[in-house]
Amino acid sequence: MRKKALEQEIKILDLSSDIENILIINNILFVKDLWVLNRKNLKEINLTDKQINEITIKLQLLGLDLNKKVY
Repeated sequence: MRKKALEQEIKILDLSSDIENILIINNILFVKDLWVLNRKNLKEINLTDKQINEITIKLQLLGLDLNKKVY
């Protein structure tokens, strides 16, 4: 499941539209592109702490976390 999720587009995370738009503008189109980033990287593309927390929660629901952690 995790490997399959990594190959999916970020749309499967069901993030709020403002987060999704920021990710798309920054060419982060797939879960695997997002998964390798850390909080600092996400702040650099102007995501807020609240938005980063939403991303973290959605990834954890798939058994993933930022910075390539797998549960």
